Amino acid sequence: MLYRMSEADTTATENPDSNLIEGEAVRELAEIPAVEVISRAAVMLMSSAAEKLGLGEADPSTSPHLDLDEARRVITALAGLVTASVEYLGPHAGPIRDGLQSLQRAFREASAHPDAPGSGPGEKYTGPVY
Repeated sequence: MLYRMSEADTTATENPDSNLIEGEAVRELAEIPAVEVISRAAVMLMSSAAEKLGLGEADPSTSPHLDLDEARRVITALAGLVTASVEYLGPHAGPIRDGLQSLQRAFREASAHPDAPGSGPGEKYTGPVY
């Protein structure tokens, strides 16, 4: 069973028979550098967290996707990934960490009863975010 990743998309799909998925060129997952896989995973987690915080809407508090419990989980997973991978990310580490901190702050702002500094999503990995 081979897993392949589309160059135009961040989704991995099973395709043991072909080098093409719906007309797109694909690369075997084994050929993709680890830093690219980690970065794509981080971007996917960031996008998910932003949606679950309602940041895609003009007024996040009215977003139909607002779900702070889910956002907490995704932000915590992102913090763990970033903390464990920072040494491999090179120049990508700074922007990814900045994005994580922005999401942590947005979570704090969206919460009716914000967590104490150091207790917010992912802060056990990143340290307190104010």
